[in-house]
Parts: sequence; structure tokens; C-alpha cells
Amino acid sequence: MAITNMLTGFSRLSLNTIRQSVVRGISTTNNDGPLCFRATNILFGEPLKKKKRIDPAIIRHRVERKRRKLEKQIRRLEKMTQQLRPIEEMEIPIKLIDEKATRIRPSIKLSEDVLEERALLQKKWTQYKQRQHIKDMQIIENMLSSQSKALNELRNESEELYQAAVQVDTLSLLPHCSNEPAAIVDTPPIKGYSSPDGNYTNITMKFEGERIFE
Repeated sequence: MAITNMLTGFSRLSLNTIRQSVVRGISTTNNDGPLCFRATNILFGEPLKKKKRIDPAIIRHRVERKRRKLEKQIRRLEKMTQQLRPIEEMEIPIKLIDEKATRIRPSIKLSEDVLEERALLQKKWTQYKQRQHIKDMQIIENMLSSQSKALNELRNESEELYQAAVQVDTLSLLPHCSNEPAAIVDTPPIKGYSSPDGNYTNITMKFEGERIFE
């Protein structure tokens, strides 16, 4: 009999525990339908931590120290206003500066015969280019003279033919034929193409003091 009473007590205790742990629900349908709204158990908040009281003099000292640091950085930047920002591609590597003595080639001293020979070759080359230029100019002058003479004779024969002859022939100057559509259309998309996400890495160098302007 005592064992039966104990089992009854345990069963009642377990039922009470289950009844207390059931999640409270709010439903807009009958008992057979799904629960559309649910409310979780009440969660008790933790009490706020007690704030430490800081001496106003310490706070004032921190603000003053931060302000002096910013002023020092601003003064340093003002001194560097005329200094250009260095370009890495134009800087000489330190290794080459150290190897400067071994990389310098010794100057070659030419003899007088070699210098005289080079001077004569330079004179001959200059004379050749001068004769070539004079010959080209004479050819151009003869062509222009013949063209002007032919146009004058054509004008004496017919003014209409002369006006047609002096017109600029744009078709022969730039021959171009294209069968492209009248309106420019966009390229159709590729089916099943997955556009890759590009990766961007900022490698811009920052000098000391620039972070205050971010």
C-alpha cells in the first residue's frame, strides 16, 4: 500500500513538472490545426552591472592627452605639405645602391684617329640626308606645278568639270564598308554562366598621421 502511494505521488509530481515546462502557445485556429503563434518562457534579465565612478580629472587628462596627440600629428603633416608622396616604382632598390660601385662601367678613351673617322662619317651622313631632302622637295614641287597647270587647263575647258575635280574625294581617302546593324544592341546573356565574385585587396600605403582624416 505504501509503495502504491509513493508511485501515485511520483506520477503526480512528474505531471506537475511537465505541466510547468509546457511552452505557452497562442493559436488562431482550432485544436486540430497548427499553432501559428508561439511564446517562449519568461527569461529573467540579469541586473545591470554597477558602473565604476571615474574621477573627472582623469577623464579630462585622457581627453587632453588625445587632443595633444592629434595636434602633434597635424603639425607633422603641415611640415610635409611640400613633400611629394613617394612612388614605389620610381624608387631605386637598396641592393642596386649598394652595388653601384661594381656596376659603373669604366669610361673608354678613344684615340684621335677614331674620333676623326667618326666626325667624317657624321659629315658624310649629313650631306647625304641633305641631298635626299632637296630631291624630295623638287619632286613635290614638280607634282604641285603639274597639278596646278592641269587644273588651269581644265578650268579653261569647263568650269563644271573643274569644280568637280577640286572636290575632296572622301570615299577613296577612307574606304570603309560595314554591315553592322543600325542600332547597337547588348550582348545576350550566357545561359548557366555564374559570374565570379571579384576579390579586392587594398594595398594603398598609409603614412603616419593619415588615419586622423579617415
